[in-house]
Amino acid sequence: MKLRTVREADVKNKKVIVRVDFNVPLDADGNVVDDFRIRAALPTIQYLIDNGAKIILISHLGRPKGKRDKKYSLVGVAKRLAELLHKEVLFAPDVIGEEVELAVNGLRAGDVLLCENVRFHEEEEKNDPEFAKTIASMGELYVNDAFSASHRAHATVEAITKYLPSYAGFLMEKEVNYLSMLTENPERPYFLVLGGAKVSDKVALLQNLLPKVDGMVIGGAMVFTFWKAQGKETGKSIVEADLVDFARQLMEDASKQGKEIVLAQDFLVSDEAKESVSVKNINDFGPEDIGYDIGPESIKSFKNALVKAKTVFWNGPLGLFEEEKFANGTREVGTFLGDFSGTVVVGGGDTANAVREMGLFDKFDHVSTGGGASLEFLEGKVLPGIAPLLEA
Repeated sequence: MKLRTVREADVKNKKVIVRVDFNVPLDADGNVVDDFRIRAALPTIQYLIDNGAKIILISHLGRPKGKRDKKYSLVGVAKRLAELLHKEVLFAPDVIGEEVELAVNGLRAGDVLLCENVRFHEEEEKNDPEFAKTIASMGELYVNDAFSASHRAHATVEAITKYLPSYAGFLMEKEVNYLSMLTENPERPYFLVLGGAKVSDKVALLQNLLPKVDGMVIGGAMVFTFWKAQGKETGKSIVEADLVDFARQLMEDASKQGKEIVLAQDFLVSDEAKESVSVKNINDFGPEDIGYDIGPESIKSFKNALVKAKTVFWNGPLGLFEEEKFANGTREVGTFLGDFSGTVVVGGGDTANAVREMGLFDKFDHVSTGGGASLEFLEGKVLPGIAPLLEA
């Protein structure tokens, strides 16, 4: 998949509208708690500064439902961006209107203006063409660097591309390059590491990637649906009853295609109070047991399977990592993959959060900024925010 990138545009003295995803957590005072997504957009913003563009940044934050809401303001984001860029970042109190137009018309080459949360307007999520056209009228070029918002057909993601020459930013390019590699030309053997709570989040992903991979290891609560498909006791652990047949069929298809599937075989188990924790294997689960993290035998079998891989895509934590006593499986396998000589791509918001919290973030080749977007891309969909950026 080849994109038109901002390198191909003449940006000098041009007003460039850049769609970024600064949907970051804020504290009660509006200060940025985690600047991962802001940092991810810096290469594109810095390139535009260095090449004399007049930069107009547009982002959403949270779900204000089309109404102005102070707790979703981007004021604190502008402050953090200024600290990261080591330069002034101007702030506009809206994305349309006379005040914004005055600010845009006052920009000089290299200036950066961040507009207020675009989702304060309900027209954004409705992909309203007139709203998009009004915003587009302020600029001369459009750059989409918001990969993580590009599975949404929203006004500043999709409709705006009909009114301006449109290009991909460097984060968008990086995301598409790594994720395309996973579906088109991975170095083999190629394995998936899957976790998280639900199989339902990954049905289309599993269907699309099974023919492309050499094997997969499955942990997290989603493994209990596979256990149930094998007729095993799962206690009170999460099972998606309507997907047991799907899990059974997937394992049969994998076997026919000669693909290796390694399921977690033991778990750290507790009851609903989570007070006493014990390790139980697949054959020892009682009717009240709930599995919260993969156990030592599963960690060992996962490492044994993955040691031969050259490419790994990891989506989903392998236990309830938010609680330290159930974080070991995710940490052990994450550390193993971090020291891995092959290519490791991490996708999904919870997985990205886990590797950041565990200090493993910089050990991977790529950690995707997009949760839903990365999964939809790997399901084989052409995302509405990416389609207009494809080279003819």
